[in-house]
Amino acid sequence: MIRVIIERRCKPEKQAEVEKLLVELRAHAMRQPGYISGETIRSVDDPSISLVISTWTDVESWRTWEATSERKEMEARINPLLVVPVRASIFDFDKRGRR
Repeated sequence: MIRVIIERRCKPEKQAEVEKLLVELRAHAMRQPGYISGETIRSVDDPSISLVISTWTDVESWRTWEATSERKEMEARINPLLVVPVRASIFDFDKRGRR
């Protein structure tokens, strides 16, 4: 299992529009093989910063979704509303601590 953390910093006046698009993007992601869950959280100190945290069964499932034209089209709608490029990181669960 992996978690993907995507950080976006939007233009302050575009927060509501970005939020709406992220909800739409998650609705599409939920239909993808390997998707487990997701949430969007916003910085208390700077509401223009949001993190999308999604859980996937494996890296391959995430990469497949990441490469779809559907996702790329959604990202193309979101990117002009941001002040810096999207930052995405993939994290694997530490299996050493599991029994």
